[in-house]
Amino acid sequence: MKSDGPLKHLVIAFLIAAACYALFYPTIEHRRVRKGPWQVTFANNSEGVPTVTINQPKLAITNVQLVFPEQAALSNQTQTNFSFRQPQPVPYPVPMGSCLFMDTTFLPGTVTFQLAGHEIELLPRVLIIDRQEHPWVSGSTITLHPEPVVPAVGHR
Repeated sequence: MKSDGPLKHLVIAFLIAAACYALFYPTIEHRRVRKGPWQVTFANNSEGVPTVTINQPKLAITNVQLVFPEQAALSNQTQTNFSFRQPQPVPYPVPMGSCLFMDTTFLPGTVTFQLAGHEIELLPRVLIIDRQEHPWVSGSTITLHPEPVVPAVGHR
């Protein structure tokens, strides 16, 4: 009786793996991108005050505005739109600050900014500003002042 060679087993294993990949890749990719990216617009409002508008239509998050009243107006820009779909090395500059963290493995993912002295984190379940959770409320406006209030640890 002749035994099967290891090459035959290797080829069969490769063909099974390739078939599984071809079968499941479109499904996994669809689940990964189906909700779409965060859409963030940096602009000046009608009074020249810098604002950040956050949208994520698939999560029913629309027109959430962060207003920075004591921040200098964005220069030479009426508006800058970002769609956080493709990852890129962080940190990288955005108007009024930088993008510190970006995980777009499954959209919309998580995006963290440092803007005008504030840490702003976009998560599907909640908006976090300076480590304080704020529920997503479409059409809401949140005013951010220059110095974030951070509780002192260990002081009375």
